[in-house]
Amino acid sequence: MSLWSRLRRRLRPPRRLQFTREGRIIVILSVGVGFAAINTGNNLLYLLLGWLLSFIVASGVLSEQTIRNLTVERRPPPRIHAGEPFLMEVVIKNGKPKRASYSIEVEDLQGKVPIDKRCYFLKIPEGKAQRTSYRHTFVRRGAYTLTGYRLATKFPFALFRKSKDVEAPLEIVVYPARVSVPRPPPRSATRGDAIADRLGRRGEFFGLRERRVGDDRRDIHWKSSARTGRLLVREYEDELARRVVIGVDNALPADVREAHADGALTPAQEAQVTAVERAISVAASLAAAYLEVGWSVELCARGVHVAPGQGRMHEAKIARALALLPYTGDDMPFAQLPPRIESVLVLPRGVAAEGRPTAQTVMDA
Repeated sequence: MSLWSRLRRRLRPPRRLQFTREGRIIVILSVGVGFAAINTGNNLLYLLLGWLLSFIVASGVLSEQTIRNLTVERRPPPRIHAGEPFLMEVVIKNGKPKRASYSIEVEDLQGKVPIDKRCYFLKIPEGKAQRTSYRHTFVRRGAYTLTGYRLATKFPFALFRKSKDVEAPLEIVVYPARVSVPRPPPRSATRGDAIADRLGRRGEFFGLRERRVGDDRRDIHWKSSARTGRLLVREYEDELARRVVIGVDNALPADVREAHADGALTPAQEAQVTAVERAISVAASLAAAYLEVGWSVELCARGVHVAPGQGRMHEAKIARALALLPYTGDDMPFAQLPPRIESVLVLPRGVAAEGRPTAQTVMDA
């Protein structure tokens, strides 16, 4: 941290005060009564001035007491998709052992700007925690950082809104938007490309996994299911297993990448970025669809490669890789694709397939 940043942080006031409409009236009234008391020497006006000033002082003291020793925990959902609203859970705990807090507002901060609606807590009992949620939507995929949160209160007289910013970074990964894609055939529909390390109904025992819709009940491993509390089924090696490679082209011209970083895209450049984002969303949806029916899925993009795998953990791995997939230039090559594999290449609309890896199926996004 630079010297100027440390100095600015030290000089920054720990609290912010904003006048409410009632607070402005009280302050203006106090100034007017003070001038009148000094000019006239009327004891009643001095008494009224003292009452107004004590009113303001009591408001500051009580609001400071109610905002102290409060900690906030934010709990995002396990999976957030671009363009879909989600609920962020906010848990606030009152660390004061003998004093409740009243009229507390909580706002998440991105930089210095609140990102969405305020969460309001009427009362937080001493030593207790309260929770609520707010709804938010991230328009694009990627990694977002909530730098902290803002605590504010108007207690007790709503003369001022006192607030403080708390640094509590929270990293959020927003996954690509979900789109409709054709449902792939089951993995046993045709013969695949290899015998070893493939799953099927016949053959040598491969391992255990959670039961999916359509699995044979005879394959349930009851002892392991009873031990873990989840229905687990046996898997077998089978030469009918199939494998798919999903390739997505994440290339953009250099001027478009620079304009996107600066937030100054022209309509034509915005259309190019939207096309690539659409391709990434289609790739993520295709990967989820193929993995759901038991295929082995491999991801191939410019500068990013995810080895083949199966199951929910692999789907989460591919989704995270696509969520953080950066834009590159055409000079960045694809990973080498294995031969004789069912492949799906996802391209932005209007982009020719020249120079891209050969695929049996090309899906235009």
